[in-house]
Amino acid sequence: MLHHLADHQHLWGPLRLFDYLSVRMILAGVTALLLGLALSGPVLRSLARLRQPERDARLMGELAKEGGKVPTMGGLLIAASMLPAALLWAKPTPAVGAALVCLLGMGALGLWDDWLKVRRGNADGISARTKLAGQLAVAAVAYAVWAASSGALAAEVWVPGLAQPVVSLPALGAGLALSLAGAFFLLVATGASNAVNLTDGLDGLAIGCVLVVTLILGVVAYLAGDARHAEYLLIRHVPGAGELGVLCCALAGGSLVFLWHNAAPAEVYMGDVGALGIGGFLGATACLIHQPFLLAVAGGVFVLEAASVILQVAWFRRTGGRRLFLMTPIHHHFQKLGWPSTKVVTRFWILSLLFGLLGLLTLKLR
Repeated sequence: MLHHLADHQHLWGPLRLFDYLSVRMILAGVTALLLGLALSGPVLRSLARLRQPERDARLMGELAKEGGKVPTMGGLLIAASMLPAALLWAKPTPAVGAALVCLLGMGALGLWDDWLKVRRGNADGISARTKLAGQLAVAAVAYAVWAASSGALAAEVWVPGLAQPVVSLPALGAGLALSLAGAFFLLVATGASNAVNLTDGLDGLAIGCVLVVTLILGVVAYLAGDARHAEYLLIRHVPGAGELGVLCCALAGGSLVFLWHNAAPAEVYMGDVGALGIGGFLGATACLIHQPFLLAVAGGVFVLEAASVILQVAWFRRTGGRRLFLMTPIHHHFQKLGWPSTKVVTRFWILSLLFGLLGLLTLKLR
């Protein structure tokens, strides 16, 4: 919205700054940060009336948080900070629309889940099957929004090490290419949504990792949206992708405010409304800039958390009840080993930063 001020630069020269993508990215982050600081008090007081029993209390015993004393649904604070900032500073594009569909759609699904837990007074929300079906439906709508106006661009899938897409319209034809690319989009968006949700188990853990991945995706979106930078780095040029960088910076600003209140000891929990929505947004953004494998590397902590659960279940079934880890997701395994929660979180943040740097290196693997 405010980028239209650049149209009046003939009245006052400095207004031209609002047309620069880098300026709008910074302003989106600052706007979300300031909005979050202003809204955090009223939002947290409202959420304090809605307390959700700790989901792991039945399993963790002495490691469980003090369920019922800390409000949940803190993802609403992130959304209340991010969305106005994004609407103020981002130009409307199909990619922006698709990313927001994932953020809002999966966030709404998470809100429903959180609300049921609060209303019922236990840790049972919507069923896993219903949640998965909802995530896939939201991702399908997001992909349809993007594909309807992007055509061939939406039918591509890129992998590191190759200078050409492995899926494209010229190679496979419209029907098959769109089907494969769409299925891949659904897989990445839904997988990222669930992976972030699994990581959200200790104070500050998920949001700290989210900040690292969000900023990296924001930078790469900026580069992918610029033809010169994309050509130099041999990455896919995606017209308008820079506007996703504005959304990423807005999310980073809102996440900083949430981290202020979620750092140990937490004053508020993210809840599924935050974890599912943010994860879906990150997965969608990575696909929209044709960097899904960058997300897999930069979001290595999320991958480890999800993989630990999958391996634990598979090993348990194969061995007739034996466990591969003391407890999953894997951050709880280290708690069981005796690590203090703050040490687990700090070390996972360090891992997240290292994974993020490795992710940036994958941009040169062509």
